[in-house]
Amino acid sequence: MMKKQISILPECTGQAGSSADVTPEYRKSRRDFIQKSALLTGAAIMPFTLSGFSKLKNTSTMKKDDISLAQWALVDEIKSGKWKNLDFPRIAREVFDLNGIEFVNTLFEVPHVNYLNQLKQNANDHGVDMVLIMVDDEGDGAESTAELRKQFAVNHRKWIDIAHYLGCGTIRTNCRAPKDADPKEALKWATESYQKLLEYAKPAGIKVCIENHGGVSNDPDWMVDLIKKVDDPEFGSYPDWRSPSDEFDNIDYLKKTIPYAFGQSYRNQPTEEQSAQMIKISQDSGYKGWYGIESSGRDAIHEGIKILKKYL
Repeated sequence: MMKKQISILPECTGQAGSSADVTPEYRKSRRDFIQKSALLTGAAIMPFTLSGFSKLKNTSTMKKDDISLAQWALVDEIKSGKWKNLDFPRIAREVFDLNGIEFVNTLFEVPHVNYLNQLKQNANDHGVDMVLIMVDDEGDGAESTAELRKQFAVNHRKWIDIAHYLGCGTIRTNCRAPKDADPKEALKWATESYQKLLEYAKPAGIKVCIENHGGVSNDPDWMVDLIKKVDDPEFGSYPDWRSPSDEFDNIDYLKKTIPYAFGQSYRNQPTEEQSAQMIKISQDSGYKGWYGIESSGRDAIHEGIKILKKYL
């Protein structure tokens, strides 16, 4: 598992600071690092850009829908030692014939530059796009203290650097808030956290999104309020399709958050009928982008691919 203090850029580690931490001098040193790395690896690192952003339209820049494989779908195989993170591009292509992969940060081995270069080469060899990195265990987007909010932004910097270096366009974060927190207070906390994080992500061309993983992020109205308050085209949602329940309404959540979606997490938990309905909602909204399969295990992944291809 990745140590929290490891970073591609030495400047990214250290104590939490204010928004003034990201100085022009720092950005210049960061750009110099990236340019030198590009020369060493023989490939320019192109920042991910957005075009035609509108808060009433989907933010994806893809021109068609496609299916990616979320690494968490095979977490048991990885933890059992069946294969490693470096094998992920090969698994996605040879086993599932998918064009995109979505990493989980806690499944990386130590990502020194040679390791990352090998990962890039493996993805290139198998014709697989590296879509995003799902970031866990680095703090919550709605922490209740200023110190923890600053640390949340600092902790995610290394994953922004790694995403940029690999060519991923996005990092996915968690935003739950402490249990029983006042949602209005949580909205203030999260606005501060994500504006601070975006100060670092934007120069790298990396988008930041939130997946509904419980707490305040499960409330679509709260999420839309947050996106509007942060008010940045590189900040959005990542709807997670769940089992229907009294506590969570897939359809309502998707309808409200799809205009801001940078991707989606598909599981086999919704019925096929509901999956078809949600795909139609996505398409009618103008969404063009990745549907990340996060169904648990190979059989479920194949079934999910079958359903998605049927209705896409």
